[in-house]
Amino acid sequence: MVKIDSMDFIYKQDLETRIIMYLAEIKDLDLRKAMDIYYRSRLSVEIEQGQYGIENLDYKYLAEDLVENEPELFAS
Repeated sequence: MVKIDSMDFIYKQDLETRIIMYLAEIKDLDLRKAMDIYYRSRLSVEIEQGQYGIENLDYKYLAEDLVENEPELFAS
């Protein structure tokens, strides 16, 4: 039987993957750059820590929110 903690981990991993792939698509970035941006963001910390239930939101919404609220990560 899969433990709840394992399921949460897998769910968050999948969410992060979808966010990164969507960031790459909407900002025309290669996956490495999108991954770097994501893991430097406040969003990644909030998802990892499960703050505010943010991990339950749609990956497209979260990616677009990252673009809007952390534009400094895309300046380079």
